[in-house]
Amino acid sequence: MPTYIIFDLEFMVVRKHQHLADIIEIGAIKMNEQEGTLVMTDVFHSYVKPSRQYKLTPETTPFTGITQDQVDQAPSFPEALKAFQEWIGEAPYYLCAWGMDDKYQFIQHCRYHQISLDWLQNYNDLQLAFTRLHQSDHRQRIGLKRALDLLQLPFIGEPHRATDDAYNTAKIFLSIFPNIQLVTNNAAEDQLYVSEMVYSTGSEENHPFSKLAEMLGMAQ
Repeated sequence: MPTYIIFDLEFMVVRKHQHLADIIEIGAIKMNEQEGTLVMTDVFHSYVKPSRQYKLTPETTPFTGITQDQVDQAPSFPEALKAFQEWIGEAPYYLCAWGMDDKYQFIQHCRYHQISLDWLQNYNDLQLAFTRLHQSDHRQRIGLKRALDLLQLPFIGEPHRATDDAYNTAKIFLSIFPNIQLVTNNAAEDQLYVSEMVYSTGSEENHPFSKLAEMLGMAQ
């Protein structure tokens, strides 16, 4: 039986979008079928030392709660990724996250560090899957907080922390798993990758990046 890896990444907050935002935290939940039931079986967490900009920007800690001391003592991206791959294991697996941005960041970081993309396989966008189940306009994505509200599930933990966001995404995955068809793919074989994320939460205060926008002076 396959393993389902529900993961989330946190990044350094950067003002200029053309710059690669260093991954500074990886969190994941491992799920397996046991006696016909899908259950959470393990947790992965690692801070990541920035590769390109070693000092966190002033906006990063207020937004994520991650401190300079935590990333200074963390493994490098190649070391953290190796630990993540070993934790995933050898069994067939699906990688699932909320949206496509985490896949894009993994691709960019692996290319920068000259790491093979063969491991980045069977990626499934749970945000798109959930949106397709709950509204007809797939271009307007439903945010994580709004999805939990629709399922009458509380958010557990702190937003913008990788393990907490992964855990809450895993709760949504449990809810929609019987009604979705997971796809197979491999990032190493992708000819072109384009990331586009548009959120619709029904309330500006629930927008996942509204707090960040205020910090960067971009709030309307």
